[in-house]
Amino acid sequence: MNSQDFESPGRIGSGAVVKRIGVFIDGANIYAATRALGFDIDYQRLLDFFRARGRLVRMFYYTAVLDDGDHSALRPLIDWLQYNGYTVVTKPAKEFTDALGRRRIRNDMDVELAIDMMEAAAHLDQAVLLSGAGDFRRLVEAVQRRGVRVTVISTDRQPSPMIADELRRQADVYLDLQDLAPVIRRRPAKCSETGLAGPPRPADLGEAETRGRLA
Repeated sequence: MNSQDFESPGRIGSGAVVKRIGVFIDGANIYAATRALGFDIDYQRLLDFFRARGRLVRMFYYTAVLDDGDHSALRPLIDWLQYNGYTVVTKPAKEFTDALGRRRIRNDMDVELAIDMMEAAAHLDQAVLLSGAGDFRRLVEAVQRRGVRVTVISTDRQPSPMIADELRRQADVYLDLQDLAPVIRRRPAKCSETGLAGPPRPADLGEAETRGRLA
């Protein structure tokens, strides 16, 4: 399935119904997936992709933030997203030491994402979940019972498949990030006439986003 299979683009005019779309991005999970596939997401292109397919009600981005004193390395990305049409939901990442003495980071945002999707369901025709975490299967099922179609975006490409089988089976539509890469990937940096090079690269923006979810 490719980007052309993402339901049907919303059209205004000719009596067509414009779908109400909500997008929910599990930041740590989707960053790990795109890193495994070898590309970075251009968040402006991602926003434009969904805006072209209906009425974008809300676009959420969830991430835990590991503060280093008064500064978080994720702050440039968070600021850009907030200024450019995203609703960013954050909480402090929790550090701990495992049984082997290794420093670990817990950056789970599942509860926050689930609450927002359930609350938004009454106002959506289609929910889009960018995550491969199997814990979201029950959430997808609950939202579907409210009459909302759910698209899941992740990857099952080797050598690092990220999509849980149970989540993929539950989704109404599944899209692979590799198939979307031509329309959402970050192009080689090129400064514009204003001197800006576009959204910050998540790969440059901090340890909390690069760690896997720990239960």
